[in-house]
Amino acid sequence: MVRFSVFGLSAVLTLVSVFMLSVSGWAVLPLILFAWLTLLGIYDVTQTRHAILRNYPVLGHMRFMFEGIRPEIRQYLIESDQDEEPFSRDDRSIVYQRAKGVEDKRPFGTRQRVYDAGYAWLTHSIQPVHIADFDFRITIGGSACKQPYSASIYNISAMSFGALSANAISALNNGARIGGFAHDTGEGSISRYHRSGGGDLIWEIGSGYFGCRNEDGTFSDDKFRQQAADAQVKMIELKLSQGAKPGHGGMLPASKISAEIAEARGIPLGVDCISPARHGAFSTPLEMMQFLGRLRELSGGKPVGFKLCIGHRREFMCMVKAMLETGIIPDFIVVDGKEGGTGAAPLEFANHVGMPLVEGLTFVHNTLRGAGIRDQVKIGAAGKLVTAFDIARALALGADWANSARGFMFAIGCIQAQACHTNHCPVGVATQDKLRQRALVVPEKSERVARFHANTMKALAEMTGAAGLSDPSSFLPRHFMMRDAGGEMITGDDVFPYLPMNFLTEGKADTFGYLPRWNRARADSFLPID
Repeated sequence: MVRFSVFGLSAVLTLVSVFMLSVSGWAVLPLILFAWLTLLGIYDVTQTRHAILRNYPVLGHMRFMFEGIRPEIRQYLIESDQDEEPFSRDDRSIVYQRAKGVEDKRPFGTRQRVYDAGYAWLTHSIQPVHIADFDFRITIGGSACKQPYSASIYNISAMSFGALSANAISALNNGARIGGFAHDTGEGSISRYHRSGGGDLIWEIGSGYFGCRNEDGTFSDDKFRQQAADAQVKMIELKLSQGAKPGHGGMLPASKISAEIAEARGIPLGVDCISPARHGAFSTPLEMMQFLGRLRELSGGKPVGFKLCIGHRREFMCMVKAMLETGIIPDFIVVDGKEGGTGAAPLEFANHVGMPLVEGLTFVHNTLRGAGIRDQVKIGAAGKLVTAFDIARALALGADWANSARGFMFAIGCIQAQACHTNHCPVGVATQDKLRQRALVVPEKSERVARFHANTMKALAEMTGAAGLSDPSSFLPRHFMMRDAGGEMITGDDVFPYLPMNFLTEGKADTFGYLPRWNRARADSFLPID
C-alpha cells in the first residue's frame, strides 16, 4: 500500500518520538512534525471533498502544491513553444470549476493561438438576447414511437459499469436525476448502481447483448422485454461501433468479472466475456431495420436508435436506403467521433481508425437530408464535447443534442491519470478496487455532476444569446468561422453546408461526392453495387 506509506510512516515516527522524549527533550521537535502529519493524514482519509487525499493521505498534498505553481509552468511552456497534454487544460479546468460551482472566468484574454490553422470562433451579435430559462430540451420519438422522451440537449455518454466503478456509476446516475438529464449505460447493461440512482437511462445494447442475452450469447426477446419495461429506461440505443475502437471487439477476462458485473451483464462467473466485433442478430441493412423495429415493439414503443462511428460512408447510406425501403425509421442516431472514447483502446485504433466527429456528423446530417427523412430522425453527437462552445458547434453542424463522457468523468474527479485499464485509478473513477473507489464519495460527486450540467447549460444560454439567438437549436454553420491552413478566414457554410433536401432520392449531383456513393449503396447488403 505505497499510497498510504507516508501516512503510516508518520504515525510510526510519532510513536517513536514519544518514546524518545524520555531520552532527550529535543525529541519534541520531531514529535510535533510527525504528529501534525499524522493528524493531517487522519483528516485526509475522512474528508469527502478530495478523492486524491482519501486515496493518498498526506502524499496527495504534493499534487495540490504543484497545481499552485501551474500558471508559471504553463507560461514557460507557451514561451518555449512546447506542447501541453493532448486534452486542453483549460477545458478540464472549466469542468472542475463549473462542477464545484466556483468562478470560471480568467483574465488577460484568450489562451488560444488565434492565428493558428484550425482556430474557430463564434460570430456574435450587436444585439444579444437574454435567455433566462436554460433547461434546453428536445423530444425524441417519431410517429411509430408510443413513449417519446423529453431529453436534455446535454447528457452523459456511454460508459459501462465494469469500466467505471460502482461509486462512479452511482454518482453519475444520481447527478442525472438531480439535474434532469439522461445517463447512457454503455454496453455493460443496467447495473444495480444505475437503478439505485433513479436517473433516466439510455440503455445501450452492444454485440454481446448484455442484459438481454441467452446462455449462448444470442439476443433474447424475453429478457430484453423485461429490462426495457423498467420506467427508468427512457430510450434504447443499439451500438454498432464506438469512437475509441470502431470495428474492434473486446474481451473482459474472467479474472476481472465480479459477481456484480456478471449480474448486470447476465454472464457466468469464471469465464472470459467476449464482445464480438459485429452483431449476430442481423447481417444486412434490411435485417438491421427489422431488428430496430422489433426492439421498438418489444420495449412498448420507446424511442429506439443506434450509435456508430462513421467508417465506410456507403455502408451508412445502405442503412438509409433500408429505412426508405422498410419504412422503419429509427427515432435517433448518435454519431460518435473517433476522437472520443474514455476507455482503453489499441493505440492504432484510437489514433487512426474511424471518422472524426465534425466530418461524421456533417455526413450523417446531409445524407438524411438528401434522403428526405432528416425531420424524422434526431441526431446525437459525441466526441470530446465538454464546453458550451463544443456543444454549440455540434448543434450548428446538424446535431439535436450532445453527449459527453469525458466532461462528466472530470466532474466526478477524473484527473486523466490514464490508468483506466490497470485497475489503479487514483481517484476511484475507473477501478473495481473497493478501497480505491471508496475515495469517490457519491453524494458529494453527484452534486458536482448536476452542477456541471447546469452551469454548462447556463454558459450555452449566454453563448446563444451573444449570437443574437433565443435557442441553441437555431445555431447554423454560418454562425461559426475558422482559420484555414493558409491563415485565411472561412465560414462554416463554406466547409460544412447543409445540402438540399431530397437531393439523393432525386438524383441531383453535388460537389461533395455523395451521389456516386448513394448509387453504389444497396438496402439488401452492406456490399457495394458493382
